[in-house]
Amino acid sequence: MKILIVLTSHSKLGSTDRTTGVWLEELASPYYLFQQAGHQMTLASPLGGLVPIDPASETVDFQTVASRRFADDSEAQRILASTISLQQINADEFDALFFPGGHGPLWDLVDNNASIQIIESLYRAGKPVASVCHGVVALLNANDSDNKSLVKEKRVTGFSNSEEAAVGLTEVVPFLVEDELKAKGGIFYQGDDWNSYVEVEDNLITGQNPASSEAVALELLKQLNL
Repeated sequence: MKILIVLTSHSKLGSTDRTTGVWLEELASPYYLFQQAGHQMTLASPLGGLVPIDPASETVDFQTVASRRFADDSEAQRILASTISLQQINADEFDALFFPGGHGPLWDLVDNNASIQIIESLYRAGKPVASVCHGVVALLNANDSDNKSLVKEKRVTGFSNSEEAAVGLTEVVPFLVEDELKAKGGIFYQGDDWNSYVEVEDNLITGQNPASSEAVALELLKQLNL
């Protein structure tokens, strides 16, 4: 089966002089789980081409076995450097959709029309739509088949207000993930900060933070195997 992984193209962290992008663990762990399961993956982004990796996710404190493996994997790096533009994606060709996080999606995936259309197409077809951490913001402006917010009255999770405060970015980000999910009518749940926590409502799968990336990927795989 074919899984579409949508990544951010955005690298500037608000008005600071810091850079952001994809949080490497949130891509790497699912990437290898999907690969091990024998599924085909396509990596796409708003601009196409090389996507930025959040440099903080490459530091020793935040590295994982999967992220180190991805960094040393020449084929994975080749794919990462040549993502397909979202405008070129035909949603009908895919069986599942996954959005890793990192702070980048807060700026370029919330209002991206191509991304929204892909989400709506796969979700309405009953295919798994999964996201983790800040990646869940891609869902905010998507609608279900009744033309109501995709997250309305659904159990969802994402990077919590307390976690954003802990990393000192509450005043830097354009909005808080938890607040926006609630504003759209989502029923927000969270586990302990930095621990794995996942919510599943039908074919919508959301994870709270980087530690949740593997669990989100496993839920997606479970649905593909149904």
